[in-house]
Amino acid sequence: QVQLVESGGGLVQPGGSLRLSCAASGSIFSIGMMGWYRQAPGKQRELVANITSRGNTNYADSVKGRFTISRDNAKNTVDLQMNSLKPEDTAVYYCNARVILITPRIVSDYWGQGTQVTVSS
Repeated sequence: QVQLVESGGGLVQPGGSLRLSCAASGSIFSIGMMGWYRQAPGKQRELVANITSRGNTNYADSVKGRFTISRDNAKNTVDLQMNSLKPEDTAVYYCNARVILITPRIVSDYWGQGTQVTVSS
């Protein structure tokens, strides 16, 4: 019913930048919280940043000052600008959205397929 499609991952050197994008489509009445999570090999999935429909943001301590999350409510998109990347940022990054469906009018969480970010020299 709802699809999240991510783009923008890749290989970057330490200190470099990447921008991740995620577009939601389908039977969407509205979207509440949107966010980015990441999972490194052998580790649990963790929150990177999220943003409410009003634009209030929250960041993991490890990315504060380096990453910026933004969204376009009209286009149902959320982006993550990642600057000053470090090797420890290497992970698969997942987009998440809390969606109210058109019908039935229920709230469900949806995930993207994940995009690999590798920070290495």
